[in-house]
Amino acid sequence: MADNHFESGSEGRVWDEYDWERFLQQQDRKTEKYMELLEKYLDDPNRDQIIAKEMGWHHLLDENGKDWGANLDTLFEQRHGAAGGPVKEDADADEEDEAEDFDDEDEDDPDEEDEDFDEDDLDEEEEDEDEKSASRYDRHPLYQAASALAVYIDQVFNEQDPVSQHPAVVRLTTSATLANVKLAAALSDDDVDELGMSIAYLKRALKAITNALEATAQCEQERLLDAPLAQELRERVFQVRDGIVSLMGLYRGEWRRRFGHGH
Repeated sequence: MADNHFESGSEGRVWDEYDWERFLQQQDRKTEKYMELLEKYLDDPNRDQIIAKEMGWHHLLDENGKDWGANLDTLFEQRHGAAGGPVKEDADADEEDEAEDFDDEDEDDPDEEDEDFDEDDLDEEEEDEDEKSASRYDRHPLYQAASALAVYIDQVFNEQDPVSQHPAVVRLTTSATLANVKLAAALSDDDVDELGMSIAYLKRALKAITNALEATAQCEQERLLDAPLAQELRERVFQVRDGIVSLMGLYRGEWRRRFGHGH
């Protein structure tokens, strides 16, 4: 998570939704710029260095970082093998070296208990954390409703294959999926200090679901949906939209209760 303090004189203040929105907009611009540079210099042999310079990643241009692109490729190959499979021998050798170093440290300190270092335990802990993080949103009724909406839209237009490429349908499916993604981001962190971030993502989810509602009307006007099907779709979209608005109200109330009115 980003360090949620402004650089200009607001250290110690928890970010509100407006702070987070500005931060997310900055990240959007950086992402767009990176994708444009990647497309422009895709076949350039100095692509990585050019992109690093244009993005202002100066730490990647020094003596230690100038080959960062190649280093990442090498690291990937070491971990997954040239054909995408894991390189077991290297991994086992690394694990043996780490185990020996750990044993040596234990011998140097006789007061410490002799405990086995099990990397599997660490992996299990990380998996548990991932599962807990996922369960924070995928069990939420609002996220489930948004997911069901996206699946329903896919089912409706998969049965009409040529229609699925119509711009109105593409806008509808894309907007519904985007709303789902933004809801996952909003609901994935239960840290009270991140309420502002959750509200900012809910606002983005609301924008996406509003686009889906407009796209539904467009699909009906273009006769891509008959009236009963369009009405069913509208009801599902409104269900998600109303849920987002309601949750935003709850989060904003909790923000005011804990941190004051903010902006």
